[in-house]
Amino acid sequence: MRADLSIIKDWVQPGTEVLDLGCGDGTLLDYLQTHKQVRGYGLEISSENITECLRKGVNVIEQDLDSKGLSNFKDKSFDMVVMTQALQAVRQPDVLLEEMLRLAKESIITFPNFGYWRLRYYLARKGQMPVSKTLPYTWYNTPNIHLCTFKDFEELCYQKNIHILHRTVVDDEHRTNWLNQLWPNLLGQIAIYHVTR
Repeated sequence: MRADLSIIKDWVQPGTEVLDLGCGDGTLLDYLQTHKQVRGYGLEISSENITECLRKGVNVIEQDLDSKGLSNFKDKSFDMVVMTQALQAVRQPDVLLEEMLRLAKESIITFPNFGYWRLRYYLARKGQMPVSKTLPYTWYNTPNIHLCTFKDFEELCYQKNIHILHRTVVDDEHRTNWLNQLWPNLLGQIAIYHVTR
């Protein structure tokens, strides 16, 4: 399990109902079902990932968040909605964030921090969009269409009256340390937020 998922699993209470947006191969839901008796669904568009979810016994729905959104779910259908490493890849991240909190009291979101010092340095030195382990695509083939920083995300939360319950940051190895906690916008490579209304 990726280290960011390991952090997230500690923020999910046993027995809750979870919706995992862009659930990938179902690793997080599989762990939560097995170790925390969580019930829920994953939404995914990749047929390979859907097959892997089914192999693991994870309930998964094939759904494109950009074309359908979350309109097929009723208000407060879940206790928690999770979206890891996908916020920057959707067309309307602000609308999706609102929808996540319509479906559940709490949400967990992770995304790459474009304010990370190495990305800033890469852009200043080369004059090209950064390519890194966290952002491995070139500008013309990237699924990431809304890159943001910690400050950008926190400003959006403030504008939408969304409260941040927990925030942590990790480096490219998904580790946390006191430096990236002290200066998250500069030294944090991946943001992990737990939010509510």
